Amino acid sequence: MTPAITLLKKKKVPFEVLQYSHDSNASSYGLEAADKLNLDANSVFKTLVVANDNNKLAVALVPVNTKLSEKKLAKALKVKKTAMASADAVIAATGYILGGVSPIGQKKRWPMVIDDSAKALNTLYVSAGKRGLEVALSPIDLAQITGAKFAAIATTQS
Repeated sequence: MTPAITLLKKKKVPFEVLQYSHDSNASSYGLEAADKLNLDANSVFKTLVVANDNNKLAVALVPVNTKLSEKKLAKALKVKKTAMASADAVIAATGYILGGVSPIGQKKRWPMVIDDSAKALNTLYVSAGKRGLEVALSPIDLAQITGAKFAAIATTQS
């Protein structure tokens, strides 16, 4: 049981857990999840932790087949700029390991932005807090439980 699953149960949010056998050689945790669970990559979201210009952290969720636009995220957060947080900062701030960072049940509630493409989905998939474990839930429920807002923050992979 991960903190994400515990919180979803506690808050009585409808969700489903999906599990797959994680390959430690996978180059992309999110694309691996989409592939092994036979899911549309547009509906599987990766959880990214960034630091802004004031060295405060924030969380961004974008589809696994896209990249985060740090410039668009900074605008959504109303800061000058953002950059990916260090691995150590991510682990310390969220309580999760890389590749298993869930937007749900983190140690502290950080400002969170979900790419607005999620609003068109009935169900999206995010890490359940462990490599090889995903949770399926509605984007609206995810936003409500995390306090997230929606904004156009993804850009196509190059």
